[in-house]
Amino acid sequence: MQFSLEQIEDKIEFFEASNIQTLEKKIQEKIDHNRAIMLAVHRVSHQVALDSKTGQPYFTAVVHFKNKNN
Repeated sequence: MQFSLEQIEDKIEFFEASNIQTLEKKIQEKIDHNRAIMLAVHRVSHQVALDSKTGQPYFTAVVHFKNKNN
């Protein structure tokens, strides 16, 4: 049995929520998890769209994590 221990260099994660508070909470939880594997936030991109059926706002975000050592 062989183990390969490679460090993650980059990771991109996508988030969605019906309100900004929930979106922020989801992102913060992932930041905390990724900190344990030595990843830090490199860039965040977000947007708001309106649901065509309900007219309610819909929040999305993309977070790019990078290795802290680079």
